[in-house]
Amino acid sequence: MLITLEGIDGTGKSTLAAALATALSDLNPVFTREPGATWVGDSVRRAIAERADPVTEALLFVADHAAHLAAVVRPALAEGRLVISDRYTDSRYAYQQVTLDGIIEHPLAWLHDLHNGWTVVPDKTFLFVVPIDEALNRLRQKNGREHFEERKVLEKVQENYLELARADPSRFVIVDAMKEREEICSFVAAAIRQDVKPGNKRRRKK
Repeated sequence: MLITLEGIDGTGKSTLAAALATALSDLNPVFTREPGATWVGDSVRRAIAERADPVTEALLFVADHAAHLAAVVRPALAEGRLVISDRYTDSRYAYQQVTLDGIIEHPLAWLHDLHNGWTVVPDKTFLFVVPIDEALNRLRQKNGREHFEERKVLEKVQENYLELARADPSRFVIVDAMKEREEICSFVAAAIRQDVKPGNKRRRKK
C-alpha cells in the first residue's frame, strides 16, 4: 500500500512523517520522500536553488520521481511493504502547475501526460491544509527560503491541491494542520492502520 503526505510548505507534514515513523513502527513501513530519495534529487535541489527554467525544473522533478519509483517504491510494494512518501506526484501537479502557467498551455494536462502509463497512483493521500499566513509565519523561521515559498505561489498551490482533492475524494483525506501535532499524528496513524487491515487493501491504478 502506498500512502502519500501532501500540502504546501509550512504545513508540518515532514514533522508528521517523523512522528509516524514511531507511531507505526510495528508495521515496519518504508518512509521515503520526493525529491531526495535518489541521486536525481540533488539535481532537483540545484535547479530550485538556481531558479532554473520552469520546464527544466519540472522535468527534473519527473526524472526524480521515475528514479524514486524504480529504486524505492516499486521494490517495497513488490515485497508487500507499506510505503509512506513525504510528497509525491500531487506535489508536481500542484506546484509545477503554477510555475508552468503561461509557459505551457494547460500545464496540469501536460504534467498528467508525462506520468501517464508508468507511475503508481497512491492508495491514500493525506492533504494538510493551513491558512497561508500561518504557513508563512512558520517558514520565517527557516533559513534560505525557496521561490515556492512566496505568498502568491502558496495561495495558488493550496487551491490546486484542493482542486485535486475535489476531483478524487475517495483518495484524499483533508487534514486541518492547525490542530495539535499529537492529535494529527494519532488521526493519520489510525487511518493508515484501518487501511492496512487484511481485506482493506486497494488495487492501485497505473
